[in-house]
Amino acid sequence: MSFDSVLPPSYAKRVELNDEVHARPPEILTAPCRVSQLALLPNADEARDAPWTALCALAQRFSVPPPAPGANHYSADFGPFRLKWERHGEFSRFMVVVAGEEPEPFGAAAIHALPADWLKSLPGQVIAAAHVSLLASKEVPLAISEISRRYFRDHMLVGGPLAGGQAHAFTDFRIHGDGFSRFLIFDGGMSPYQAGRLTQRLLEMETYRIMALLALPVAQEVAPQIGTQERELAEISAALVEAQEADEPLLLQRLTRMAAEAESRESRHRFRFSAAAAYYELVRNRIQELRELRMEGMQTFGEFTERRLAPAMNTCKAVATRQEMLSQRVARATQLLSTRVDITRERQNQALLASMERRARQQLRLQQAVEGFSVAAITYYVVGLVAYLAKGLAASGFALRDELVTGIAIPIVALAVALGVRRFRRRMADHD
Repeated sequence: MSFDSVLPPSYAKRVELNDEVHARPPEILTAPCRVSQLALLPNADEARDAPWTALCALAQRFSVPPPAPGANHYSADFGPFRLKWERHGEFSRFMVVVAGEEPEPFGAAAIHALPADWLKSLPGQVIAAAHVSLLASKEVPLAISEISRRYFRDHMLVGGPLAGGQAHAFTDFRIHGDGFSRFLIFDGGMSPYQAGRLTQRLLEMETYRIMALLALPVAQEVAPQIGTQERELAEISAALVEAQEADEPLLLQRLTRMAAEAESRESRHRFRFSAAAAYYELVRNRIQELRELRMEGMQTFGEFTERRLAPAMNTCKAVATRQEMLSQRVARATQLLSTRVDITRERQNQALLASMERRARQQLRLQQAVEGFSVAAITYYVVGLVAYLAKGLAASGFALRDELVTGIAIPIVALAVALGVRRFRRRMADHD
């Protein structure tokens, strides 16, 4: 799309971002009608565009325009039914709408309008499925007990007046024999847009409720593992108080293993717990948007959620918090013990250096002593040679006293040898 040239250049995705708020409008529903919804989790090896491919096949069968390539939502009138599809971050949602009333609200569900072979071949796993029967009635035509007996197998119902009293909705939040939960709505004068929006909120509440609960089995699985590591960490922390130097490497090895396990577990489940909190917030938002009114003797959707869903979410939140705190405590203990081990090693290194220095000094003193002995020995032999020379000269007729010559030679030779040894040692040091 091009704009007036007087404007600066537009951001590349400006129009796409602006139109996002209009991308998924609610279906326009006029009572009486029937609605069915399927929410599917993708299989692990499933291509991301698998639902899109299935929709294209269905569109071709009914000769209707297929979804655009890469689309995240799609809505079309297939004649006998209307179909709406949305791709979300973790699941895909299909909604089927069939106009008209049946003798039994849930006798001929909208889902049966889809070709059975196509429905069976849909990719993914069902995470949520619900039927909605939208009936035109300003008042609830039956007693609540009779509604429960006829349509909900005598289960306890949840619901009451919605949309400020313009509608009544009831459900038992149970999966019935066909694999679907049920919502019965009595439309007391809503506009088609309001009816569509109310139905969408109820179905989103149902889907997000189940998606939020995906974290509960994870929390129940992880909690004992966290408890085991918390006890082990307490044991290690107590052992640190009286640990000897020989024990520290083993304790550090245990802490390192615990840190790796805790970090691995937290990284695996961090998204699931964060997603659960986000879905729970969406459930609460959808309930608030229902604008419920209390009906005597019946739980509202908000009350049921707070009493049944909130404890599960609190459990997930508590486990996520424990997991995060455990990682932090293990990291602190590891850092503390690593510091102690480093100090011990530094002390050992200093002791080793001091020992090496002592040995070097001893070697130096020994070397000096050896040099002194060497000077004495060399002086002894050289003076001996001088004595032999003096005696030989005296015997040859020279007027020399060999004893005097030998005595005078001793300090001279000793000084010369000492200077020679020192000069040799300096040359060796300079060479090194």
